[in-house]
Amino acid sequence: MTTGPLPRIVAVVVTFNRLELLQKLVARLGEIDGLAEVLVVDNASSDGTGEWLASRPTTGEVPLSGRTLTTNRGGAGGFHDGLAWAIDREADLVWLMDDDGLPDVDCLDQLLRETDNLDFWGPLVVDEADPDRLVFPIRLPGRTRVVHAVDDVRRAARRDRIDGIVIPFNGVLVTKELVDRIGLPREEFFIWGDDHEYRLRAEEAGARVATVVTATVRHPSVGNLGTPMMFGRTTYNDSPSDLKHYCMARNNLVNLRDYRGPLHALAFVVKTAWFYAFTRPSLSRLRLSAGAMRAGIAGDFDGHRRFLS
Repeated sequence: MTTGPLPRIVAVVVTFNRLELLQKLVARLGEIDGLAEVLVVDNASSDGTGEWLASRPTTGEVPLSGRTLTTNRGGAGGFHDGLAWAIDREADLVWLMDDDGLPDVDCLDQLLRETDNLDFWGPLVVDEADPDRLVFPIRLPGRTRVVHAVDDVRRAARRDRIDGIVIPFNGVLVTKELVDRIGLPREEFFIWGDDHEYRLRAEEAGARVATVVTATVRHPSVGNLGTPMMFGRTTYNDSPSDLKHYCMARNNLVNLRDYRGPLHALAFVVKTAWFYAFTRPSLSRLRLSAGAMRAGIAGDFDGHRRFLS
């Protein structure tokens, strides 16, 4: 439990063209005690999100502010600006989340039990239609096993925590002190890998990272993550979206190069080539992957813009 004066906690939500989900989330945040204010970064939505935000100064008794960006800058740009905004608003703790999650009413209370012990921590993210299942499976630290069931994670926890693991930007808390040390998310990533890079950067700086297994955010299912390849020995994140694939190939290669080294980066190149040559043959995807990876190595983060409508 935290001791001393209560921290000023600011929630930051990043949204894009999901007004109905945003409305549900904002209403829930208005029911949660302990929030100083809610900040919503709207990625130039075209569904009336900006107008709706402008008409609502509060949610429950919590002040609500919206900021509509002039262009869609992806989740990376949204969290970059939102986190900076919260720090400017004198937040001690920032609660970061996408628009499609829904924290349980006691989620923040459960997370705050670890305020004195952690720097970057978050809840379990469970399937809203099947709360006994994780939306994002967790590989337990020091093990090869990937767990999908909530009960399995809770059994593995010590003192209601899984240390060294967090699912970023799905209801995570980050301290102002950590932001001061490591900076803001890499806005140039646009989507895919920006949250992972921020966690890696936090860990490199010595941050105390964990998942609190008594705290829960409910999230729509994202289906099975990863297509089996190499005779079922591994999986590959194959997206039907050229935008998502381009950003994944570029950003994942950059993260591996920067945090794991050139051999891991090379292994990812080989894995990508194998997948689109043998597992799911596609010359166009091979070319797209190669272009994305070349861009990442060159530090060119503008190539994804051609896929934006």
